[in-house]
Amino acid sequence: MAISGNRRFGIGLLSALLALTLVASSCGGDDDSGSNGSNGSDGPGDAVSGGEVTYGLEAGNSGGWCMPEAQLAASGIQMAQAIYEPLTALNEDGEYVPFLAETIEPNDDFTVFTIKLREGIKFHDGTDMDAEVVKNNIDAYRGAYPNRSPLLFIFVMDDIEDVTVVDDLTLEVSAKTPWPSLPSFLNLGNRFAISAQAQLDDPETCDSNLIGTGPFVLDEWVPNDHFTASKNPDYWQSDEDGTQLPYLDKITFKPIIEADARTNSLLSGQLDMMHTSSAIQYETLRAEEEAGNLRLYTTEDFSEVSYGMLNTSSPPFDNKNARLALAHLFNPDAFNEVIGLGEFTMASGPFAPGNIGYLEDAGYPEYDPAKAEEFAAAYTEETGQPLEFTLSMASGAENQKTAQWVQAEAAKVGIRVDIQQIEQAALINTALGEDWQALGWRNHPGGDPDLQSVWWRTDSPVNFGRINDPELQSLLEQGRAEPDPDARESIYQDINRRFASEAYNTWFNWTFWQIGMDPAVGGELGPNLPDGSPPFKGLSSGNPVSGLWVGQ
Repeated sequence: MAISGNRRFGIGLLSALLALTLVASSCGGDDDSGSNGSNGSDGPGDAVSGGEVTYGLEAGNSGGWCMPEAQLAASGIQMAQAIYEPLTALNEDGEYVPFLAETIEPNDDFTVFTIKLREGIKFHDGTDMDAEVVKNNIDAYRGAYPNRSPLLFIFVMDDIEDVTVVDDLTLEVSAKTPWPSLPSFLNLGNRFAISAQAQLDDPETCDSNLIGTGPFVLDEWVPNDHFTASKNPDYWQSDEDGTQLPYLDKITFKPIIEADARTNSLLSGQLDMMHTSSAIQYETLRAEEEAGNLRLYTTEDFSEVSYGMLNTSSPPFDNKNARLALAHLFNPDAFNEVIGLGEFTMASGPFAPGNIGYLEDAGYPEYDPAKAEEFAAAYTEETGQPLEFTLSMASGAENQKTAQWVQAEAAKVGIRVDIQQIEQAALINTALGEDWQALGWRNHPGGDPDLQSVWWRTDSPVNFGRINDPELQSLLEQGRAEPDPDARESIYQDINRRFASEAYNTWFNWTFWQIGMDPAVGGELGPNLPDGSPPFKGLSSGNPVSGLWVGQ
């Protein structure tokens, strides 16, 4: 029953949990433009060693890198992949396979998992990655280790009962309930990072003294300006030809919040590569690709959903009439035309096509301005207040355009919407608080849907929408413990229908990620994984950097 053998824990299309990011303007619908080469990605030729790459990101990370406690959006996770690694990884089929772990074997009822670690892996400070330090990392994430206070992850890992060291390279994880998808939580969208003991144990420097097993070693981090790391000379992985990874000598990440400025920096040569989920920028990047000025990798695979997240614990969205009014006023075709430039694939619920629980029609309210007015009037009759709310969005011109479109559509049916723009890095803290009504959001990437339960459990601090629904909670508990694929499919389809009937969120579109690159850059999907399987092709949790290279 080893995860390294025939029995894998990839049930359906699997992806990430804590790629917690904010709706960053736009996405679209197009097939992958990248193709698989010998090193697992597209590129201008054969991989070569040496050189440097500067990578433009949509945001920075000002909160530090004490991984069990860090609040990382997509850009933070992208930077972390240079330094840290998880126990499991996703392959191109959406299966979780061993990474730092060599095997993961469950018992018959999926309540005990035996993890065998790879031998010979060292942290950047020269210490061994052994069972004791991995146990301490897992304990730190679940709030059972001194000096570590994982505000978010203590609930993610709440169903872990105990972690026991068996020998130097073996440990056992015991669960409180049958948990078939537990190996997916040992990745968490490349977020479950294993840190060295020295980083875990120092409360003064845990957020700045980055010590992982990853392909690069930190040189300098200036918050919200740049993050530079150099090649790890003792890195444990090699490519299929025996060349030690990583190929690059150095990588620098630069946050550039405005999408058009990021694109211009790429086209002017200030960046070697960049990521974006913008429809406007996609049109520019695609034209430049057709002209031969850059390479472009695009995908909707394993995508998150962009949506309006509603605070259901306070007015107006504690009232179902208000939620239904908002759902009925949303015109997906107009949104796609105006905001997505026709590139969006519009969403029908929290689970993307191909994922467990996906339904083409989950029963979500259709666009109907008359019904929107009817439910808005019912809200006013019940509460004595007009239906009005504040929509908070991440800063940036494209987000502002989205907010103004929602504002204008709402005004057509007599609903007032005020707009508040917030720095993207601060939007997570806003969601953690209670003083908000609606947020532009992006979350729920494809994967085992149990990974999403933390966002909706009543007792979870990252149940940002404050959903308190006993029927939904019961379904989530059933889904976690159920090993039968057909039964799980039915459970998560019922969850999808529950979101539709209660209109807890206003669904926008599946996120369309793009990486634009100088034509000399290759290897954006990484090398094959340690078990020989091709790498994951989705971008919702960033892309690996160990296989990046640049032609000399």
